[in-house]
Amino acid sequence: MKVKICLVGEHAVGKTSLIKRYVLNEYDDRYIVTLGAKVSKKEMLLTPKSGEPVQMDMTIWDIMGSKGFRELLREAYFHGAQGILAVADITRYDTLEDLDSWVESVFRTVGEIPVVFTVNKVDLKDQAAFGEEQVKQATEAFDAPFFYVSAKTGENVEDVFRHLGETIAARGFSEP
Repeated sequence: MKVKICLVGEHAVGKTSLIKRYVLNEYDDRYIVTLGAKVSKKEMLLTPKSGEPVQMDMTIWDIMGSKGFRELLREAYFHGAQGILAVADITRYDTLEDLDSWVESVFRTVGEIPVVFTVNKVDLKDQAAFGEEQVKQATEAFDAPFFYVSAKTGENVEDVFRHLGETIAARGFSEP
């Protein structure tokens, strides 16, 4: 099963770092601006509730975190997406608030697809700008699950990608 997922969110929330941790199990704390989009690939073996193991080839699109860019090129970058990781930075409340418009932008392009909210930088929770109540409010409208992760430590990174993969696989098997 081949799937395309897009990571969305404001600049410097850690989208590139999450992908690097997941795909290469590496972390680099230097901030490097993503220009345009970068595409990575990762294979995973899933065992959905339907029983049969599924080999999933995940194409992961890392998209520049700029609102102007998002609207300009959303058709090109979001086209064909089957899942979204919406990423916020726990130390910046505005990054959580802005996820609404990022997710809506993808939905306008490809329809409603599975979305998982990801609160990154949980290793900096002593600097948290918001708590679980605000995260629940943000995810409520999309009936979406959320994970606290750290690209730096690797905490829950594998879990969040696996959860999204399983949700996409389950949806793929339930559709005619």
